[in-house]
Amino acid sequence: MVDSRFSLRSGFRFGAGLSLLALLAACSDPLDLDMRGLMNGGFNTADAARATAAPRPQPDSRGVISYPNYQVAVAQRGDTLAALAARVGLPADELARYNGVQTGDPLRAGEIIALPRRVAEPSPATGAPTTGPIRPTSEIDITTLASDAIDRSPATPAAQRPAPQTGTEPIRHQVKRGETAFTIARLYNVSVRSLAEWNSLDSNFTLREGQFLLIPVVTQAPPERQQATPPPPGTGSPTPEPPSASLPLPEETPAPAAAATAAPAANAEPVANVGAQTAASASDAVMSFPVQGSIIREYAKGRNDGIDIGAPVGTSVKAAASGQVAAITRNTDGINILVVRHPDNLLSVYTHVDGISVEKGDAVSRGQSIAKVADFDPARVHFEVRNGFDSVDPMDYLR
Repeated sequence: MVDSRFSLRSGFRFGAGLSLLALLAACSDPLDLDMRGLMNGGFNTADAARATAAPRPQPDSRGVISYPNYQVAVAQRGDTLAALAARVGLPADELARYNGVQTGDPLRAGEIIALPRRVAEPSPATGAPTTGPIRPTSEIDITTLASDAIDRSPATPAAQRPAPQTGTEPIRHQVKRGETAFTIARLYNVSVRSLAEWNSLDSNFTLREGQFLLIPVVTQAPPERQQATPPPPGTGSPTPEPPSASLPLPEETPAPAAAATAAPAANAEPVANVGAQTAASASDAVMSFPVQGSIIREYAKGRNDGIDIGAPVGTSVKAAASGQVAAITRNTDGINILVVRHPDNLLSVYTHVDGISVEKGDAVSRGQSIAKVADFDPARVHFEVRNGFDSVDPMDYLR
């Protein structure tokens, strides 16, 4: 005879298991992998999983990633600690002691090894875009900004040079006894997946005591992933308000489709008319053209961060708006760069000029002559407008 209590309990367990699986399958939120957040009202990793982590910066050819306060090295496929030490120029035993490993231990491709002291900074000679540590965008000086901008201009014969890496310095965490990838992820409110990706952890998220980890830099979650809090159970869904409740109906009959398509767009974005002659800017325009001439290259963000205006050699180049001279420098090809700072965080950049008649720190007025068109083929002025450190279309300010 079958024990009815056993059958009842078995059925209950089986039904409860199915209910739990159904609940997990229906849940659209990220799953708290170690389930600790479901007990005693504790933390869970769901919020961290919704956050977006920035990608880890690219190392130079030695594997070095340099920040102002520390440096790390990224292991390559087939590396031992001794091989990595030789590549970055540090004694293997010193590097091994600092990271809690043996000199002959194999390393995973992408594994992070902390450097006990600084080595030579990444530079173009080691495969890095620029020389020095990675810094926040706000710390890049105007001279560097202008030099990189002119080197990215396709109208310049200079060799193309990538922009420097910028970013926030991540926290460097040393693993203590008893810590796991899950506890560390909860400690810093990041997802376990991003922690594993930044540090090339294995599929079991294995850590060792004394290991250094880079904590991923979290960026704002994109709007499409930000979900509104659902209403409490039993309250129902709110009825959406119809448009007519807040907006009046149109008073006029809309124009026929054919007529609407024939009319030009009133708010079309201004673009440079390549080949056309520049005209005097409107009196209410934020800026005026630095020279009058033919626009020979239009703005294309990331490819040409300004416009190029052709003008005869020796033509007077004028300040596009009132401001203060922020920088006067030249790039490695000897091309002069002049930067003027304006109110509202705006910068104007002028290159392919010579005969500069102002000095750094001088106040300049709109329309004041500040330089001459230099002797280049073709003779032109490369003109940029920047909002902070971001390039913007100059035509938005010239009309």
